[in-house]
Amino acid sequence: MFQGFSEQTIDFLWSIRFNNEKSWFEAHKDEYKRVLAEPMKSLASEVFEAFNEKHPGLGLDFSVSRIYRDARRLHGRGPYKDHLWFSLHKGRDRLEKPTFWFELAPENWSYGLGYYSARTQTMAKHRARIDRDPGPMEKLAHALNRQTEFVLEGESYKRPKGNPGSLLKDWYNMKNFSLIHEEEVSAALFSPDLTRRIVEGFSFLVPYYSYFITLDSDPDIL
Repeated sequence: MFQGFSEQTIDFLWSIRFNNEKSWFEAHKDEYKRVLAEPMKSLASEVFEAFNEKHPGLGLDFSVSRIYRDARRLHGRGPYKDHLWFSLHKGRDRLEKPTFWFELAPENWSYGLGYYSARTQTMAKHRARIDRDPGPMEKLAHALNRQTEFVLEGESYKRPKGNPGSLLKDWYNMKNFSLIHEEEVSAALFSPDLTRRIVEGFSFLVPYYSYFITLDSDPDIL
């Protein structure tokens, strides 16, 4: 059962950032499992079970990131991540589909919904859907503007693709998007109530997930 992370969790993340080498990690591997890996897996499992119970029709799986970096993509960095996350996603190609996630880093934590790398065709279908009928996206945009937990972030095209009006302009011109809540390390991390907060946040984001996951079935844009 998830009881909350601990101060030792945050200390370990800072330590791996500044001691990112195999000899240090091997000497602290048991600590890693106890203060970071095990509570992260417990949180992921509890969030998945509670969220799946509320939204069984989504058909999601979950996965927890490994601390080991891909050796092919070190780019001068150490072999270990100094942040860990879990995600709720549909199928194996989660990098190109909307995904729920929670991430913990030494200085902050975040959770939300978004794409890691949306396909160009996916975002073209998104714009085409707005062009055909902006009403559903306008409803989602208004709902986002009425709350304070999540904000819209993402990389926009340098040359805008169009202007459907001030409400949807940002949505329309993004290459990727995230609906994200981010805050500095806080007491929320150290409480078992974190599970409830994440499940409630993910539940608010379900209509956005449902909108974007169905883009694959829209006609291709030539």
